[in-house]
Amino acid sequence: QVQLVQSGGGLVQAGGSLRLSCAASGGTLSSYAMGWFRQAPGKERVFVTAITVSGGKTYYADSVKGRFTISRDNAKNTVYLQMNSLKPEDTAVYYCAARQGVVAGTEYEYDYWGQGTQVTVSS
Repeated sequence: QVQLVQSGGGLVQAGGSLRLSCAASGGTLSSYAMGWFRQAPGKERVFVTAITVSGGKTYYADSVKGRFTISRDNAKNTVYLQMNSLKPEDTAVYYCAARQGVVAGTEYEYDYWGQGTQVTVSS
């Protein structure tokens, strides 16, 4: 069973950048589509971005398009979320998630989850 361990995150000023990492243990990510979701205080968890098994296609929520980049290094068993031009509304707990097969845009379709990491953007 795949376990996902997240790192990165923290506090940054608006306009700054952060990179989140999601590493797998107990299995390989090379057969999993990967996604990132986020949950702001008092709100539901929502889709941010996803990447196919090969890394050949990526998908983004409109709110982060052009600012965030998802990537993967299957050799390192790790997926990344590079976040640039951060805004206060990006403040949330970010989660990585894995599912076998094609990418998906809803949390219910993902089987494995990271522990979550806090990202706080100050104005």
